[in-house]
Amino acid sequence: QVQLVESGGGLVQVGGSLRLSCAADGRTFRSGVLGWCRQAPGKEREFVASNSWIGNTTSYADSVRGRFTISRDYAKNTLYLQMNSLRPEDTAVYYCAAYPVGNNFEHWGQGTQVTVSS
Repeated sequence: QVQLVESGGGLVQVGGSLRLSCAADGRTFRSGVLGWCRQAPGKEREFVASNSWIGNTTSYADSVRGRFTISRDYAKNTLYLQMNSLRPEDTAVYYCAAYPVGNNFEHWGQGTQVTVSS
C-alpha cells in the first residue's frame, strides 16, 4: 500500500521560501525515484524535481533549477522540496509522486497548495 502525504504549503510573498514535506511509507520511500510535480490553475500537471534512492541522483525542471532543492531524510522516510526565490508562476498544487513510468508517475499524494503573492 502506497502512502504519500504532502505538507508545508501555504501563502508566501514573492521572493520568499517554503519547504514542502512528503511523508512516505518505507517501502515506497526505498522504491527508487520519488518526485514532485505541480499543477497550476488551467494547466497540465508538470514535473518539478526528482530524487533517486540509489545514487542520490537529482533532476530539476528548467523553471526551478537553482531555486528549488529536493532531498530526503532517510531516518524519517520523508522527501523534501525546499523552494526559494518564489515567483507568482510557482503558484500551484504540489504533489509528491512515486513509481515513475515514462514522463509520469503511477502514484500521487493529495497535494498541498502553494500560493505566491506580491
